[in-house]
Amino acid sequence: MSEKMPQTYANHTKWVPMFHYVTMPLVLINLVLAIYQVTQTFTLESINVLGVAVAIFVIALFSRLNALKAQDRVIRLEERLRMQTLFPDDLKPRINDITTAQIVALRFASDDELPELTRKVLDNNADQKTIKESVNTWRPDYQRV
Repeated sequence: MSEKMPQTYANHTKWVPMFHYVTMPLVLINLVLAIYQVTQTFTLESINVLGVAVAIFVIALFSRLNALKAQDRVIRLEERLRMQTLFPDDLKPRINDITTAQIVALRFASDDELPELTRKVLDNNADQKTIKESVNTWRPDYQRV
């Protein structure tokens, strides 16, 4: 089996080719054509086609968003357990102060740097991009949705 490319901030974004490059472009083309059809021939049929196109777009969009939301909930659980193990006693009570978005970004921090980086995150209310850019030793996540 081939080795995975080392993951970094620059290449950690997950692209699902069948969704991002096939499904969504086709759904968007269908939606644009349905909008065009309604503007050219405003009939019950063209309105129905537009309604179906909007429904397909919403289904496709929410299928991806819901999968990501479920993944974030699992990451939050895993990382809170990891934090309970790695954090010093004075930092453990603050685990629930970390937002899900911050936890999702902190998962990339190595075990050694997680406690100190979390202190900085809590003190500065850092956003995901800032947190990810602050990680010195990247802990890859190859099982993303």
